[in-house]
Amino acid sequence: MKPETKLWHELKRITPKIRWTRLENTSLLGTPDLLGYNTNSHFFTVELKITSGNRIRFSPHQISFHVSHPKNTFILAKEPSQGSFKLFSGHQILDLREKDSSLTLAACRLKLAACGLKLCLAPDLILDSRVLRQNSS
Repeated sequence: MKPETKLWHELKRITPKIRWTRLENTSLLGTPDLLGYNTNSHFFTVELKITSGNRIRFSPHQISFHVSHPKNTFILAKEPSQGSFKLFSGHQILDLREKDSSLTLAACRLKLAACGLKLCLAPDLILDSRVLRQNSS
């Protein structure tokens, strides 16, 4: 299984109250990987990224999508060796492209609330201002 597919399955498992639709779109390049619908009746998109080092790589089409759709779009990045997630607002894509993803972009400072979308996480997860990680206790 590809790392991005594993990330998709993990996200689906830890966000049981969100209805996810995986978008496999080959006709509209740059379309994010996921369409989410939360308990507050809001739709939003999420681009899944597996990072290598501190860089997140984007195609020109992905950049164009997030620049054109700056609201209710998100980028969820995971560094496999760290096991934590970072959630960025889609409007930050140009900063993420130009700098490394360990920036104090505050990983959205959303605490995964996704601008009021409340991602409704499973109870064994811990949130802090920049990362989501599995509760080890």
